[in-house]
Amino acid sequence: MAAGAPLLGAQAAPSDRIRLGLIGAGGRARDLVREVRMARENAHIIAVCDVWRVNREAMAAQLARDFDAPPRQTTRYQELLAMRDVDAVLIATPDMTHPRILADAIAAGKDVYVEKPFAVDFAEGKMAYKAVKSSNRVVQVGTQRRSDAGFIGAAKAVQGGAIGKVTRVSMDYHFQSPRWRKDISNVRAEDVDWEAFQFGGKISGGFDARKLREWQLFRETTSGISGLWLCHLIDLAAWYLNDPYPRHAMTMGGVYLYKDGRQTSDVYQTMIEYTDCLVTFAMSLTNPDGGRNLWFGTKGTMDAEGLRITAAGAATPIERAPDVESHMANFLRCVRSRQTPRASVEAGFSHAVAGCMAAVSLETGRRVRFDAANLEIV
Repeated sequence: MAAGAPLLGAQAAPSDRIRLGLIGAGGRARDLVREVRMARENAHIIAVCDVWRVNREAMAAQLARDFDAPPRQTTRYQELLAMRDVDAVLIATPDMTHPRILADAIAAGKDVYVEKPFAVDFAEGKMAYKAVKSSNRVVQVGTQRRSDAGFIGAAKAVQGGAIGKVTRVSMDYHFQSPRWRKDISNVRAEDVDWEAFQFGGKISGGFDARKLREWQLFRETTSGISGLWLCHLIDLAAWYLNDPYPRHAMTMGGVYLYKDGRQTSDVYQTMIEYTDCLVTFAMSLTNPDGGRNLWFGTKGTMDAEGLRITAAGAATPIERAPDVESHMANFLRCVRSRQTPRASVEAGFSHAVAGCMAAVSLETGRRVRFDAANLEIV
């Protein structure tokens, strides 16, 4: 980040308090609020934005209890960004909105914690990346494995040569429960700022309660597993291999079980090629088998979930990193210090490149390549 950046926002906060605005008031936002409180970094959430009155008012009531003062409320994130006493914002909105809100927040002079995925549309992700890079703002991307003691320990093991040269990675995640199902019986058109939810015309048609609450199922709002799930794990590849951009990607998938009008896959597999390493990621929403995260090196195999290395028939545990502060605490501390957070904008853009390549391959049925020199998917 640029030297000499201001400590906080345009107006100094009392007692060095960081004043936050929350954009999005759903389940992920509730987790972020809890993390702000647990961080104990003298940060208060003073404003909340959500297009749905029910979620917004419920969140406002929670924030009034948690931070001893009722927050201001709005359905338009631009109004929140215009509040001069907001130092930083937390973005927890549907996938397709992340880059635009991030770029607008940067333009408004705010520091930002933005949820993953960084982007599901490559052009918008590139736009947001360049906006952050040309600013002096602190940005933390919500890939929380970067602040997990076990995954940090696994990164150290790979980068320290514990399993030799890694040439293949196999990631599998499976569950069989309709986690996207939401109750829409209490969603009324008069309670929703539908124009704001349409996000400048990105979402077509009139009011649709299912699009609002089950946005994970529709192409207008997400790239499906490429955005919703791949970002969690492919971030490890760029991190552990110290290789920010894939060379190629190929993806297949479809709706094989849940014939419920969804447009995003319930069974999915992608192959993503980095320098001298092939990463495969498979996921199904149709099987309860759980997950595996295996790294194959010339000296042994690492289980990044089980935190052990197997070599010559013997298993050795991976040492967890000591005294790791939470992802939110890391962000808030960096807002004060102006240091770069663990999940920097570079890290966010890296997983967005991989996710967008996978999504383009799934949509077009072709193998895609990344032109790192020009930052383009071809």
